[in-house]
Amino acid sequence: MPRFKKVLIANRGEIALRILRACQSMNILTVAVHSTIDRNLKHVGMTDESVCIGPASAADSYMNIPAIIAAMELTDAEAVHPGYGFLAENADFAERIEESGFVFIGPRAETIRLMGDKVSAIHAMRQAGVPCVPGSDGPLDDDAERTLRLADGIGYPVLIKAAAGGGGRGMRAVERREDLIQAVNLTRQEAESGFGDDTVYMEKYLANPRHIEVQVLADQHGNAVHLGERDCSMQRRHQKVIEEAPAPGITAEQRAHIGEICTQACQRIGYVGAGTFEFLFEDGEFYFIEMNTRIQVEHPVTECITGIDLVRAQIEIASGEPLPFSQSDIQFNGHAIECRINAEDPERFLPQPGTITAFHAPGGPGIRVDSHIYDGYTVPPNYDSMIAKLIAHGPSRKSAMSRMRVALDELVLKGIVTNVPLHQRLVRDAGFKEGQTNIHYLEKTLAK
Repeated sequence: MPRFKKVLIANRGEIALRILRACQSMNILTVAVHSTIDRNLKHVGMTDESVCIGPASAADSYMNIPAIIAAMELTDAEAVHPGYGFLAENADFAERIEESGFVFIGPRAETIRLMGDKVSAIHAMRQAGVPCVPGSDGPLDDDAERTLRLADGIGYPVLIKAAAGGGGRGMRAVERREDLIQAVNLTRQEAESGFGDDTVYMEKYLANPRHIEVQVLADQHGNAVHLGERDCSMQRRHQKVIEEAPAPGITAEQRAHIGEICTQACQRIGYVGAGTFEFLFEDGEFYFIEMNTRIQVEHPVTECITGIDLVRAQIEIASGEPLPFSQSDIQFNGHAIECRINAEDPERFLPQPGTITAFHAPGGPGIRVDSHIYDGYTVPPNYDSMIAKLIAHGPSRKSAMSRMRVALDELVLKGIVTNVPLHQRLVRDAGFKEGQTNIHYLEKTLAK
């Protein structure tokens, strides 16, 4: 068993509860840190210890590195699991955790730093043999003529992207040569304002790609495996709404090929932990766009089709254990779909915090609900609006889709406005049912 006796959970909501369950299954003691407004979160009352680390503002609590380290010292926690969001991909946080004598459950700080900068990440992936989108192969400088020549060589439309951006932020598409330099300057200004780094680069703008990502696990002993791919093409404003695994239309040969490329890249850069290679997929070709050095929101669909507990694997890897399986041991069974349930208006997509007056989770074969909410829980306005993840697993995509339709209709959530009606429409949408979506499909559907 892992050497950790106590793990601090540096997050909130459903992912904190998910980490707690993994720790409990491993007989590891847990510590919850929380803001003043989160005293009544479900996992806070279930952990062995809890520490309030600040007011409601995330900057003063969940992003407060000294407060989290102090909580670890106070409770004698040995390791910290950051979940996703907040400090999960903050290299400085990982570095300070290690410097303080604790273990960060995730990749090394230098790896997070390497993959967190889109320019250095693409450079590293090119060297590792990972296919990338045609682009500038580095940051754009102040030489306007050189920038114009680069775009001419790539071919319009092109995409100007902030190196420190993410989540759909810091990107601008340019269709005409005469608009390029102004677009570069505007993106550079926005990058400086939003991320504190004005570095931008250029990529070919793909017209109708799908968003395909590959899940990997790599241990401290040089072993790496992939757990197949997920399709996350159902997006709005670059934010994922529905995810599924495996991706419709991806062949076993394509899966094995891109999976092997990703595991070899992990070994080349010395990656340790769980990670996700994100690709745009068009005309049978994969193009790397970024790597997420953390657990993903959509990890349950991969767990469903592989039977592997990814959070437990993260903890075991961080404790120094070798992977207990090789690539040949991993089998893919059936199909899984995840709907992100948000406390938001399903038409205008504005957050809708409030108190839940009734909650009933659906059930039945193949249904999983990852959520921290309960009757009487008040959804605060201070954090992300996601309140649950509804996952349906079946022997086929058609059966998983059918089970999801039933589960969405069975779900009871009263007292607040949610996006459940949107999901009910989407799982009945002909294009989605036929697997004919790309990253623009959802926004075009909503526009109609």
